[in-house]
Amino acid sequence: MHEAGQAHASHIARSLIVSNVGGYPYAPDVTATRIGYARCSTDKQDLAVQRAALLDLDVAEDRIYLDHGLTGTTRARPGLDQALAAVRAGDTLVVPKLDRLARSVPDARAIGDSLVARNVRLQLGTMIYDPADPLGKMFFNILATFAEFEVDLLRLRTREGMAIARAKGKLKGRAPKLSPPRQAHLGKLHAAGEHSIADLAELFEVSRATVYRVLERIEVGAR
Repeated sequence: MHEAGQAHASHIARSLIVSNVGGYPYAPDVTATRIGYARCSTDKQDLAVQRAALLDLDVAEDRIYLDHGLTGTTRARPGLDQALAAVRAGDTLVVPKLDRLARSVPDARAIGDSLVARNVRLQLGTMIYDPADPLGKMFFNILATFAEFEVDLLRLRTREGMAIARAKGKLKGRAPKLSPPRQAHLGKLHAAGEHSIADLAELFEVSRATVYRVLERIEVGAR
Protein backbone atom coordinates (compact mmCIF):
# COMPACT_ATOMS: atom_id res chain seq x y z
CA MET A 1 0.00 0.00 0.00
CA HIS A 2 2.87 2.30 0.90
CA GLU A 3 4.57 1.49 -2.43
CA ALA A 4 1.37 2.26 -4.34
CA GLY A 5 1.18 5.66 -2.64
CA GLN A 6 4.77 6.41 -3.58
CA ALA A 7 4.11 5.47 -7.21
CA HIS A 8 1.06 7.73 -7.31
CA ALA A 9 3.04 10.64 -5.82
CA SER A 10 5.84 10.05 -8.32
CA HIS A 11 3.31 10.15 -11.16
CA ILE A 12 1.90 13.47 -9.92
CA ALA A 13 5.39 14.96 -9.57
CA ARG A 14 6.27 13.81 -13.07
CA SER A 15 3.10 15.41 -14.45
CA LEU A 16 4.00 18.70 -12.79
CA ILE A 17 7.51 18.60 -14.27
CA VAL A 18 6.11 17.93 -17.72
CA SER A 19 3.69 20.83 -17.30
CA ASN A 20 6.39 23.21 -16.10
CA VAL A 21 8.82 22.48 -18.95
CA GLY A 22 6.19 22.60 -21.65
CA GLY A 23 6.22 18.87 -22.21
CA TYR A 24 9.94 18.66 -23.07
CA PRO A 25 11.70 16.26 -22.87
CA TYR A 26 9.13 13.96 -21.33
CA ALA A 27 6.15 14.81 -23.53
CA PRO A 28 7.15 16.19 -26.95
CA ASP A 29 4.49 18.04 -28.90
CA VAL A 30 2.99 15.35 -31.10
CA THR A 31 1.20 17.97 -33.22
CA ALA A 32 4.45 19.66 -34.32
CA THR A 33 5.35 19.14 -37.98
CA ARG A 34 8.70 19.10 -39.75
CA ILE A 35 8.58 20.97 -43.07
CA GLY A 36 11.48 20.52 -45.49
CA TYR A 37 12.80 22.85 -48.18
CA ALA A 38 15.44 22.28 -50.88
CA ARG A 39 16.65 24.34 -53.83
CA CYS A 40 19.12 23.97 -56.68
CA SER A 41 19.92 26.16 -59.67
CA THR A 42 20.49 23.57 -62.40
CA ASP A 43 21.74 20.19 -61.16
CA LYS A 44 18.81 17.79 -60.69
CA GLN A 45 21.13 15.29 -59.03
CA ASP A 46 21.94 17.84 -56.31
CA LEU A 47 18.22 18.29 -55.69
CA ALA A 48 17.84 14.53 -55.25
CA VAL A 49 20.70 14.54 -52.73
CA GLN A 50 19.03 17.34 -50.77
CA ARG A 51 15.69 15.51 -50.81
CA ALA A 52 17.40 12.38 -49.47
CA ALA A 53 19.07 14.46 -46.73
CA LEU A 54 15.69 15.85 -45.67
CA LEU A 55 14.21 12.35 -45.51
CA ASP A 56 17.14 11.31 -43.31
CA LEU A 57 16.30 14.26 -41.05
CA ASP A 58 12.82 12.78 -40.47
CA VAL A 59 10.93 15.05 -42.88
CA ALA A 60 7.98 13.28 -44.51
CA GLU A 61 8.04 13.00 -48.30
CA ASP A 62 4.80 14.98 -48.67
CA ARG A 63 6.18 17.74 -46.45
CA ILE A 64 9.13 18.60 -48.71
CA TYR A 65 8.93 21.70 -50.91
CA LEU A 66 11.34 22.20 -53.81
CA ASP A 67 12.61 24.95 -56.09
CA HIS A 68 14.50 23.90 -59.22
CA GLY A 69 16.19 26.23 -61.67
CA LEU A 70 16.10 29.18 -59.26
CA THR A 71 19.07 30.85 -57.61
CA GLY A 72 19.27 31.75 -53.96
CA THR A 73 19.37 35.44 -54.81
CA THR A 74 15.98 35.17 -56.53
CA ARG A 75 13.51 35.97 -53.76
CA ALA A 76 10.51 34.91 -55.86
CA ARG A 77 10.75 31.18 -55.09
CA PRO A 78 7.35 29.45 -55.09
CA GLY A 79 8.64 26.35 -53.27
CA LEU A 80 10.04 28.44 -50.43
CA ASP A 81 6.88 30.52 -50.24
CA GLN A 82 4.83 27.33 -49.93
CA ALA A 83 7.13 25.96 -47.22
CA LEU A 84 6.94 29.20 -45.22
CA ALA A 85 3.16 29.20 -45.58
CA ALA A 86 2.95 25.57 -44.43
CA VAL A 87 4.77 25.97 -41.12
CA ARG A 88 2.78 26.81 -38.00
CA ALA A 89 3.75 27.77 -34.46
CA GLY A 90 5.71 24.92 -32.91
CA ASP A 91 6.73 23.46 -36.28
CA THR A 92 10.29 23.16 -37.58
CA LEU A 93 11.51 24.28 -41.01
CA VAL A 94 14.32 21.93 -42.05
CA VAL A 95 16.86 22.94 -44.70
CA PRO A 96 19.95 20.89 -45.67
CA LYS A 97 22.19 23.99 -45.62
CA LEU A 98 21.66 27.71 -45.09
CA ASP A 99 22.79 28.58 -48.62
CA ARG A 100 19.81 26.56 -49.91
CA LEU A 101 17.51 28.92 -48.01
CA ALA A 102 19.19 32.26 -48.81
CA ARG A 103 22.36 33.55 -50.44
CA SER A 104 22.48 37.00 -48.86
CA VAL A 105 22.84 38.10 -45.25
CA PRO A 106 19.76 40.39 -45.24
CA ASP A 107 17.53 37.69 -46.76
CA ALA A 108 18.77 35.02 -44.34
CA ARG A 109 18.20 37.28 -41.36
CA ALA A 110 14.75 38.31 -42.59
CA ILE A 111 13.64 34.69 -42.99
CA GLY A 112 15.18 33.69 -39.66
CA ASP A 113 13.57 36.59 -37.79
CA SER A 114 10.20 35.89 -39.43
CA LEU A 115 10.29 32.25 -38.31
CA VAL A 116 11.27 33.22 -34.77
CA ALA A 117 8.40 35.73 -34.59
CA ARG A 118 6.01 32.95 -35.61
CA ASN A 119 7.48 30.54 -33.04
CA VAL A 120 8.82 28.29 -35.79
CA ARG A 121 12.17 26.60 -35.33
CA LEU A 122 14.77 26.61 -38.10
CA GLN A 123 16.93 23.53 -38.52
CA LEU A 124 20.03 23.74 -40.74
CA GLY A 125 21.19 20.20 -41.34
CA THR A 126 21.39 18.73 -37.85
CA MET A 127 21.70 22.11 -36.11
CA ILE A 128 18.74 23.95 -34.62
CA TYR A 129 19.04 27.73 -34.94
CA ASP A 130 18.38 29.31 -31.56
CA PRO A 131 18.27 33.15 -31.73
CA ALA A 132 18.28 33.33 -27.93
CA ASP A 133 21.73 31.72 -27.86
CA PRO A 134 24.46 34.32 -28.63
CA LEU A 135 26.78 31.66 -30.07
CA GLY A 136 23.98 30.19 -32.19
CA LYS A 137 23.07 33.62 -33.51
CA MET A 138 26.71 34.39 -34.31
CA PHE A 139 27.11 31.06 -36.13
CA PHE A 140 23.97 31.75 -38.16
CA ASN A 141 25.30 35.16 -39.22
CA ILE A 142 28.66 33.63 -40.16
CA LEU A 143 26.95 31.03 -42.36
CA ALA A 144 24.86 33.75 -44.03
CA THR A 145 27.98 35.86 -44.65
CA PHE A 146 29.80 32.95 -46.27
CA ALA A 147 26.77 32.16 -48.45
CA GLU A 148 26.69 35.75 -49.68
CA PHE A 149 30.47 35.71 -50.19
CA GLU A 150 30.16 32.63 -52.44
CA VAL A 151 27.63 34.45 -54.64
CA ASP A 152 29.85 37.53 -54.94
CA LEU A 153 32.87 35.36 -55.73
CA LEU A 154 30.96 33.50 -58.44
CA ARG A 155 29.88 36.78 -60.03
CA LEU A 156 33.45 38.06 -59.95
CA ARG A 157 34.79 34.90 -61.59
CA THR A 158 32.09 35.10 -64.27
CA ARG A 159 32.98 38.71 -65.10
CA GLU A 160 36.69 37.89 -65.16
CA GLY A 161 36.07 34.91 -67.44
CA MET A 162 34.04 37.04 -69.86
CA ALA A 163 36.75 39.72 -69.88
CA ILE A 164 39.44 37.14 -70.68
CA ALA A 165 37.29 35.62 -73.42
CA ARG A 166 36.72 39.03 -74.99
CA ALA A 167 40.45 39.76 -74.87
CA LYS A 168 41.08 36.51 -76.75
CA GLY A 169 38.36 37.29 -79.26
CA LYS A 170 36.21 34.34 -78.17
CA LEU A 171 33.36 36.44 -76.86
CA LYS A 172 31.99 39.39 -78.76
CA GLY A 173 29.22 41.85 -78.13
CA ARG A 174 25.81 41.18 -79.60
CA ALA A 175 25.99 41.73 -83.34
CA PRO A 176 23.31 43.92 -84.94
CA LYS A 177 20.60 41.98 -86.75
CA LEU A 178 21.11 44.06 -89.89
CA SER A 179 24.38 45.57 -91.10
CA PRO A 180 24.37 49.30 -92.06
CA PRO A 181 24.24 48.53 -95.82
CA ARG A 182 21.28 46.18 -95.34
CA GLN A 183 19.53 48.76 -93.17
CA ALA A 184 19.99 51.33 -95.96
CA HIS A 185 18.62 48.84 -98.49
CA LEU A 186 15.60 48.20 -96.29
CA GLY A 187 15.00 51.93 -96.05
CA LYS A 188 15.06 52.35 -99.82
CA LEU A 189 12.61 49.52 -100.38
CA HIS A 190 10.25 50.99 -97.79
CA ALA A 191 10.52 54.45 -99.34
CA ALA A 192 9.61 52.99 -102.74
CA GLY A 193 6.29 51.95 -101.23
CA GLU A 194 6.29 48.54 -102.86
CA HIS A 195 6.67 46.44 -99.71
CA SER A 196 4.68 46.25 -96.50
CA ILE A 197 6.32 45.97 -93.07
CA ALA A 198 5.48 42.25 -93.05
CA ASP A 199 7.08 41.85 -96.49
CA LEU A 200 10.26 43.60 -95.36
CA ALA A 201 10.44 41.50 -92.19
CA GLU A 202 10.16 38.30 -94.24
CA LEU A 203 12.60 39.52 -96.89
CA PHE A 204 15.33 40.47 -94.40
CA GLU A 205 14.51 37.59 -92.00
CA VAL A 206 13.92 39.82 -89.00
CA SER A 207 10.95 40.66 -86.79
CA ARG A 208 8.53 43.47 -87.55
CA ALA A 209 9.79 45.25 -84.44
CA THR A 210 13.29 45.26 -85.95
CA VAL A 211 11.96 46.73 -89.20
CA TYR A 212 10.23 49.53 -87.28
CA ARG A 213 13.41 50.24 -85.30
CA VAL A 214 15.50 50.43 -88.47
CA LEU A 215 13.02 52.77 -90.14
CA GLU A 216 12.88 54.97 -87.04
CA ARG A 217 16.69 55.10 -86.95
CA ILE A 218 16.79 56.09 -90.62
CA GLU A 219 14.17 58.79 -90.05
CA VAL A 220 16.08 60.24 -87.10
CA GLY A 221 19.31 60.24 -89.10
CA ALA A 222 17.64 62.09 -91.97
CA ARG A 223 16.56 65.01 -89.77
